[in-house]
This record gives sequence, structure tokens and C-alpha cells, in this order.
Amino acid sequence: MNDMTNPATTAAAAPYKMRAGEVSVFYGPKQALNAVSIDIGREDVTAFIGPSGCGKSTFLRCLNRMNDTIPGARVEGRIELDGEDIYASGMDVVQLRARVGMVFQKPNPFPKSIYENIAYGPRIHGLARTKAEMDVIVERSLRRAGLWDEVKDRLADSGTALSGGQQQRLCIARAIAVDPEVILMDEPCSALDPIATAKIEELIDELRGRYAIVIVTHNMQQAARVSQKTAFFHLGTLVEYGDTSDIFTNPRETRTKDYITGRYG
Repeated sequence: MNDMTNPATTAAAAPYKMRAGEVSVFYGPKQALNAVSIDIGREDVTAFIGPSGCGKSTFLRCLNRMNDTIPGARVEGRIELDGEDIYASGMDVVQLRARVGMVFQKPNPFPKSIYENIAYGPRIHGLARTKAEMDVIVERSLRRAGLWDEVKDRLADSGTALSGGQQQRLCIARAIAVDPEVILMDEPCSALDPIATAKIEELIDELRGRYAIVIVTHNMQQAARVSQKTAFFHLGTLVEYGDTSDIFTNPRETRTKDYITGRYG
């Protein structure tokens, strides 16, 4: 295939890493998301905000087809990664989830050593041929996640023995280890104390530009601190999407303004 016919080649030069068009989600007969269209920049941290049950996590899970795992879930519309339809019948979902990694609300390290938590994904995807190559991937991932200096002398210890904040950084390191292009974070700090939260926010800032990052957060101050773009969801619809500074200081929609000023939510 030459460059002219490869949408991924031309898409790589585009400012958007992922594009969603008219995405609706149904759980059985219940519609959870209604015709959401959004472009996710490759250099940005994009925050999804809104009250509980508004559809932000549902939409996040569409971006790496996690909704496939929910019985009765149906996704309509189109989502592209570098111009490729991720819901196309030929899409390798395992490969997709390597390219679009996910960090969950509650830290969920595997009940394995710190080393094995990081090595697991690269091993499955054949990213290291030797122990030395794997050592490099493990160290690089832990360094990028700001965890190397804290754990380098206890890589054989269980990942579950770490503190909550360290476990969440371990999960971020695990996501990074397979060299993703996008990292999805579903309220990654909601189970953490303020000090651990600050470390995760610093980490998000350091990772920006290397990966497209999408974060769902209930914490509006956090969205304002870490993101360049913000999307406000309400009752399954995307109410407003734009530069974070505009959303927080000069929202166009009354519903956005009411939510940000604490009138509801």
C-alpha cells in the first residue's frame, strides 16, 4: 500500500489522534449516550467532566471498545484512530487496546511482582526478545511513571504491597509499557489522597505530548489544572467542548455555567 492510499499515514500528520462522530451507546433498551461527536488532539490532555451518570465514562470506554465486554451494550456511530474505524469488522481489538491503554478508577495491579506487572503486556505483544530488552522496557516505563527511584530495589516485591498512589502509578507504567498512542484514565485519582493525587497530576503533565491523554474526572479543579481541552457531558449528551480555559471562565452554554458554578451536579 503506498502512502497516498494509507489513511493512517496522512492521519499521522493531522492534529487529531481520535475522532468520534455521532456516537450513541445503548445498554439493552436504555440509551446511555446520544450522538456524541468529539475530536481528540494528539498533543492534548482532554478532560471529560459532568455529574455522575452523565455518560462520560461510557464514552471513554467506547474509545478502546471496553463496552464490548458488557452484555447488551451496543455502540452506534463512528470512532477513528488515526483515520481508521476502530469498530470495523477487521479491527484487532487486542491490538487496539495496546494502542489505546486504560487506567481505571481503582488501582488494579496484578497479584504479581512489580517487575512482572510491567513485563506482562510487552511479553504478550512480543516487544522484548531477551531479558535485557525487557529490563530496559520495565525501567523506562517505571521512570516515565515517576516510580523507578521508589521501587528499583524491590522489583521482585508484589505490586499489591505498594501504597495506593504508587499502585496507580504502577498501573500507568503498565499501560505505558506496551508503547500506546493514547492513554484513557477513568477518574484515576478518586481513590487517592491529596499528595498521591498531586503526583498523578504532575505525571499527566509530564506525559502530555508523548501520548494523547483523555481523563474522566469529577474534580473540576483537576480538569482545570491538567487539561487543555474540556468536554462537559450532561444526561448522555455532550453539552459543550472547547479549550479548558474557555469552558471554565467563559462557557457558552447555561448548563455548563450552572455545573461549573456549583448550581447542580
